[in-house]
Amino acid sequence: MNALTTLRNVNSNLNDTQTRISTGMKVNSAKDNASYFSISETMKSESGMNKAVGEGLTLSKNSVATARLGAETLVDLAQQFVDRVAFAQTEGVNKADIQKELESLSAQMSNAVKQSSFNGQNLISDAGNGSTATSARTVVSGVSRNGATLETTNINFTTTNLETVVTGPGAAGSDDSFANIDVSDATTTMAAKLTAANAFLTAATGAATDLGIAEKQIETQQDFLSNLTDRLDSGVGSMVDADMEEEAARLQSLQVQQQLSTQSLSIANQAPQNILSLFR
Repeated sequence: MNALTTLRNVNSNLNDTQTRISTGMKVNSAKDNASYFSISETMKSESGMNKAVGEGLTLSKNSVATARLGAETLVDLAQQFVDRVAFAQTEGVNKADIQKELESLSAQMSNAVKQSSFNGQNLISDAGNGSTATSARTVVSGVSRNGATLETTNINFTTTNLETVVTGPGAAGSDDSFANIDVSDATTTMAAKLTAANAFLTAATGAATDLGIAEKQIETQQDFLSNLTDRLDSGVGSMVDADMEEEAARLQSLQVQQQLSTQSLSIANQAPQNILSLFR
């Protein structure tokens, strides 16, 4: 009976070890370690949420990056526009030819704004910002846990409808946008036209700056979430993953014990046979 009990215990331990080796986990269910199982499942949930938020941030970053590229392209064209308006201040220049250059530049600006779309979202056009000049944007940046309560954290930034800067609501000569500045029109002074063009350049530069800051924030948050997820996964692994080197050594030890226990049981079973042989 003692030999049989020993063999059963060895076989049970051997089965547990083989399970840990085959699954790679020492805590495979709540019965293995209820506390570790509960903690690990909670941490796995947080890791999964962080990964999902990270994927959402990738989409948001691409939209912001595309809009920033459009805004920076607009800034470059706007700088050329201001330079040409400044040149038009000179007496004796052909303002009609300069106006043709300005119209070409404003057309390029309009194209840059309209084409700065990612996945159907344009953050610098009327379609992306509605009818207002600026629009507040919110991007979910993560999930925080306080006991059983979950809350989301956000990144807030502002986008600018640059279509109003490029085309404006007014008519030609109104100086309310790049497209409506006409250096060949004497309705307003040339100095006023230069002032207006420079103001629009400042607005475009501000929009590009805001988008650049937002993009950097999102990238930084992505890096943080990636590192945080790695730490969570590592923490879970330290609680539930099996030490394969230790388990391999234990497996060999138990296999030897199994062989010895089998031999012990065989020896124990011979004792009654020896007693019976005395009575034959």
